[in-house]
Amino acid sequence: MGVVIHTTAIVDEGAQIGEGSRIWHWVHVCSGARIGQGCSLGQNVFVGNDVVIGNNVKIQNNVSVYDAVRLDDDVFCGPSMVFTNVYNPRSAILRKNEYRQTHVHRGATLGANCTIVCGVDVGEYAFVGAGAVINRDVAPYALMVGIPARQRGWMCQCGVQLKGDGEVNCMCGAIYQIDKFTCTKQ
Repeated sequence: MGVVIHTTAIVDEGAQIGEGSRIWHWVHVCSGARIGQGCSLGQNVFVGNDVVIGNNVKIQNNVSVYDAVRLDDDVFCGPSMVFTNVYNPRSAILRKNEYRQTHVHRGATLGANCTIVCGVDVGEYAFVGAGAVINRDVAPYALMVGIPARQRGWMCQCGVQLKGDGEVNCMCGAIYQIDKFTCTKQ
């Protein structure tokens, strides 16, 4: 299958890119980056040195994945969403030794123009709505919206919002156990 790299992209020597991945227009992948198989990096994406991206990750146009970010398999990063890596940046003060790790777990969706403040964990299959600001950890399957983001429900792995408490059946056939604080696939 190979790796497809557009002629305008810059992939620094040492970067690891898995089979079947596609690197599109004006992308820059730094030398220490590790990118899995079957990924797609859209136009104008930046990937830092200390970044690990799993398999089948989709990063849409205009996203910068800075150092200390970890994206597990099947993560979706919507257009122009933002990661940070320093909690309290100042131009005149170097804080590269203060990067906070951000971990986005398997299957999570990060909507267009959302912001993920550094140092948080976004749980597996969580769904962050467009424009939301995440400034604390997100539970698996949680639907997060607003500024700052608040949980407004639960999402199935297939991307459909789940309704109800107790045992909940999704239209795709998946079954979940839901209470006030957790959602668990059965």
